[in-house]
Amino acid sequence: MARFGPLRLRRDHVERLPRGAGLHPLRDHHLRPTPPNNTGKTLSAVAGVASRTGSGVARRLFAVGRWSRANPVTASGFVIILALIATALLAPVVAPYGANEFDETSVLAPPSHSHFFGTGNFGEDIFSRVLFGARYDLLIGFGAVAIGLALGCTLGALAGFLGDPLDELIMRVMDMISAFPGFILAMGIAGALGPSLRNLVIAISLVNVPIYARLMRASFLVVKRSQYAMAAIGIGAHPLRILTWHLLPNAWTPIFVQATLQFGYAILDAAGLSFIGLGVRLPTPEWGVMVSLGIERIVSGEWWVSFFPGLAIAVAVMGFNLIGDGLRDLLDPRRR
Repeated sequence: MARFGPLRLRRDHVERLPRGAGLHPLRDHHLRPTPPNNTGKTLSAVAGVASRTGSGVARRLFAVGRWSRANPVTASGFVIILALIATALLAPVVAPYGANEFDETSVLAPPSHSHFFGTGNFGEDIFSRVLFGARYDLLIGFGAVAIGLALGCTLGALAGFLGDPLDELIMRVMDMISAFPGFILAMGIAGALGPSLRNLVIAISLVNVPIYARLMRASFLVVKRSQYAMAAIGIGAHPLRILTWHLLPNAWTPIFVQATLQFGYAILDAAGLSFIGLGVRLPTPEWGVMVSLGIERIVSGEWWVSFFPGLAIAVAVMGFNLIGDGLRDLLDPRRR
C-alpha cells in the first residue's frame, strides 16, 4: 500500500472548507480566518440610535409647540390644569404652613411677605389652605365625573343598543331626573345623605347621569347604523363583541368633551354646596368652605378671606372649560 506524506492544504482548499474545519489548532493557525472587528460599527450604531432618539424628542417638542401655537386657547387650559395638579401634589412641600395650622396672634392679617394671601378668622394661612384645597376640589371633580360617567354611559349604551322597551324606560327615568334643576337636586341629595366629602361626590355625580346617558344613547343610535356595525351584525358577531369593539370606541368623542366640561361644573357645584353648608365641613380646606368663612368679612374690609379661594375656583373652572371648548373644536369635523 502506498504511503502518503503529510496532508498539505492549499489556501484555495481552505477557503472551500467550513470556517476552521480540518485545521490544526497550532500548526495551521495562520490559515484560520480572523473574526471581523465590529467595534466601529457597534459604536456607530449606538450613536445612530442616540441621535435618532434625540431627534425624535426634538420632533415631539416641535410638534407640541406647533400645536400650542395653532390652539392657544386649549393649550392655556392644559397649562392651567397641569399647574393645579402640580399644586395638589406638591402642596405639602410648597405650602409654608400646614392646612390646619392656626396662629391666634395673626387673625385677619392682610396679605404680606409672611402670609401671601393673608390670614383668616382663626389665624389660618389662606395661601396654604388654597394650595391644600386643590387636592379636595380636584378629587371631588374627578370622583363625580367618574361615577356619573360610568352610570350614564352604561345606561345610555344599553338604551341605544337594545332599544325598546328598555330604551323607553331608561329615557323616562332620565327625564324625571332632568325635570329638577341640577343644583337644587344636588342640594336635596346632599341634605338627605348628610354633609361629607363622599356624599358630596355622590350628589354631584347622580345629577350628571342624564347628561352622559343621553349623549351615549344618541351616539349609539348613529354608530349602530354605520356600515361596519351592520357588517358585524350580518356575520353573526356576538352582541357583546359588537358593543365593545365596534360601537363604544366610535361613540366616545362627544362623551369625552362633555366629561371635560363637567369636571369644571363639578368643582363649581361642590363649592356651592359647601358654601351653603351641605358639603364638607371645617377644618377641611375646601375652596367653597373658605369662601363661606369670609363672605361676611367683605363688608368690613377683609376682602382677602373670600377673594383668593374664589379666584382659585374661577381659575379651575376656566381651565377645564378652555380644554373642553378646544377639544370640541378639535374633534368635531364640522368646526374645522
